[in-house]
Order: sequence, then C-alpha cells, then structure tokens
Amino acid sequence: MEIIKFIKEWTLPCAMAAGACVYLLFAEVPFLEPVGEAVGPWFLEILPVLIFMTLYVTFCKIRLHDLRLRSWHVLMQAIRIAMAGALVVAVKSTADPTLRLALEGAFACVICPTASAAAVVTEKLGGSIASMTVYTLIDNAVTALLVPLMFPMIELHADLDFASSFMTILERTALVLVMPFICAMATRRWLPKAAKRIKEHRNLGFYFWAVNLSIVMGLTLHNIFTAGISALSMAALILVPAVVTIVLFGTGKAVGRRFGDSVDGGQALGQKNTGVGIWLVMIYLNPVVAIAPCAYVVWQNTLNSWQLWCMEKYGRLKW
Repeated sequence: MEIIKFIKEWTLPCAMAAGACVYLLFAEVPFLEPVGEAVGPWFLEILPVLIFMTLYVTFCKIRLHDLRLRSWHVLMQAIRIAMAGALVVAVKSTADPTLRLALEGAFACVICPTASAAAVVTEKLGGSIASMTVYTLIDNAVTALLVPLMFPMIELHADLDFASSFMTILERTALVLVMPFICAMATRRWLPKAAKRIKEHRNLGFYFWAVNLSIVMGLTLHNIFTAGISALSMAALILVPAVVTIVLFGTGKAVGRRFGDSVDGGQALGQKNTGVGIWLVMIYLNPVVAIAPCAYVVWQNTLNSWQLWCMEKYGRLKW
C-alpha cells in the first residue's frame, strides 16, 4: 500500500524513471537489443493515440459555454512571440558554434506549442480546463504561423514553403488536439451517461499522460546517447532548457496572477508539446538541437511534480 501511495504522489517522476529504465534495459542488454529495435517504433506509433485519449477524457469534463477568450490569452501570445523573436536575433548575432547551439535549443523550447495535455495537469493544480483548452487551441494555431516565418531566419537553407508547412503542422496538431475535442463534445451531447462515467474517473487523463511521458523519456535518452557531440555542447543543450523552464513558468505565473489565473498562466506558457518541437527541429534545423526539447521534458515534468506534491501536501502551490 505504501508503494501504491508513493506512485500516486510521484506519478510523473515514476513515469520518467520507468521510461528510462525500460529504454536502458532494451538498449544496453545485448540479447534484448533485437526486441528493443522491433518494439521501439511501435511505441512511437502509439504516442498520438495516448495523447488523443488523454485529451478526450479531459475534454469530456468541460462545457461549450465555458469556453471564452480571456485577456491573458492574447498577452501571453505576444510574450511568446517576443521571446522567440529575440532568440532568433541572438542566434543570428553569434558566431560561436556552442553558443549558437544553446540559443537554437532555447528557441526550440520556446517555439513549441502548449502541450495538448496541459489541461490535465492544470486541472490537478486547481486551474481551469476550459480556459486552458481555449489557450491551447490559439497557441497551436499561432505556432503553425510562426514556424514557417521564423525557421528560415535561423537556417538560411531551410527549404520551407509557407503553405505546405502551415498545413503539415496544422494536420499534425489537429489530429491530437481538435479531434479529441470534437469527439468529447459529441459524447457530452449524444452519450451523456458515458460522459458522466468518464468524469467520475478524475485521474484517468493524468495516467494516460504518465504513460505518454514514459515513452517520451525513452526517446529523450535515445537522442542524448546517439548525438555524438562534445561534452560542453551536450551540457549546454541539457542545462539551457532548465533556465528556459523557470523563465517560462515564472513569466506565465506572473502574467496569469494579474488576471487571477496564476495556475493557468504558468502551465500555458511553460508546459510544452515537446513532441512537436522535436519533430520540427529534426526536419527543419540541426537534428542535434532536438536534445534541448528532449531535456525540457525532464525539467518541466520535474517542476510539475513538485507543484503536484505541494498541492497534495499543503493544498496550495508554493510558487
């Protein structure tokens, strides 16, 4: 019983540790390597399914008339665009390869859209699922516009066509964001009993997200171990995201607090869909930079774990 209690209180760290252990087991034990190579791609394929289920059970808890645009939604987007623009200028202004790599890593973290599952953690921290859902929809649409505009500024030879990039990114995010919302609203409208039963299992979406996190953690270790870069560059790509995590969550909470939405603001600006970020960087920038959003996974979920622990122990957040 103590073990179960511990796992419930520290679900996110346990999920990350489990993902790391499973990856190391199948990557480092010789007779298990063939199994890992065969099963690994399958885990990547089920990630969108897990994200879909996470969002679906979460969105089943909200009502359409709760969805409305708030002032801080717009302000937060302006801040994110300003941060991304400043990092683009910084990247263009430096000739040092290690510093450039670190700045590109910071940019990759900032440009990531808000995580599709941010609403799940927000709910557990006492925030508003409806407000977070509206912001997430806006954020993903803005990201689809920013990427084709800003990526060519960093990588001059990036072969980006605005229309095709826009549609590709929208297609990738729509399947894991828009469709779960539509299905959830349809369930509430035509299958109210099913929606009620889903609402009764308050932590279901959170546990779906924990499984998702385990898989992403394995991907993170794979990218780190196969990067082939210097220790200094590796340290920069791992530590810079820690600073970015604190800046984004801190800024989001500060802005949200002015509008009475501290929890929502912090999660909106800080909790990132690094899966999309990793994919974008590997296609359009230096693939090594993907280590930064991978590291961001660890830092943001470490911070989220601490926040969840504070809620469990004190009934309120310490930050």
